[in-house]
Amino acid sequence: MADVELTRDGDVFVVTMKLGENRFNPGFLAAMNAVLDEVEGSRGAAALVTTGEGKFYSNGLDLDWLSQQEHAVSIGFLAEVLRLFARIAFLPMATCAAINGHAFAGGGMLALAHDWRVMRSDRGFFCLPELDLGMPLVLGMRTLIKERLGGRVFRDTVLTGARIGAGDALRMGIADLAGGENEVVALALEKVRPLAAKSRDAFGVLKRGAYAEMFEDLTGPRATEIPKV
Repeated sequence: MADVELTRDGDVFVVTMKLGENRFNPGFLAAMNAVLDEVEGSRGAAALVTTGEGKFYSNGLDLDWLSQQEHAVSIGFLAEVLRLFARIAFLPMATCAAINGHAFAGGGMLALAHDWRVMRSDRGFFCLPELDLGMPLVLGMRTLIKERLGGRVFRDTVLTGARIGAGDALRMGIADLAGGENEVVALALEKVRPLAAKSRDAFGVLKRGAYAEMFEDLTGPRATEIPKV
């Protein structure tokens, strides 16, 4: 689809999100799932890199669209978002988010769904702003963040709403590498290319074994559960 472009750089599939802020709405999910269908349907050596354009990787949920939906529709859509996170997290190949700009809220979680993250050093923030938005994290989101970042960094991101640049993201373990605007995708490609020839079956089994609880919490019946206060 034109809004989400799929290209290849040798054995590495590159997904470029091209919808401005790349906010999650039905069109965005349809486009992302379509390109992932193509990636999963391929044969032979493969790895995946995702990126955006300009100053945005993704700003997460399309709150303007979501606010116009009935509750049941909103919950069903949120379940689809979590399934997208799970699809990337458990893709049977190496994956890396090339975070070219802002990765806020669900956009930050989309980046966390990948095996590795490369962050632009000269512009853009990673931020989980639910505290400031007054929005709860459903079970699937909480588990994804804690699995990828650990309890202490969960505290320092979710319980502060801080905007985190590349330097601090590296220190905190949110990002694995950082580089300038023209380096982010290249660094991501460099990270996963050596792993492209590895067994897809092995990748799939190892990920499901290592992150079994995360898979259940992202895809199971409690995925969109909100904690009771």
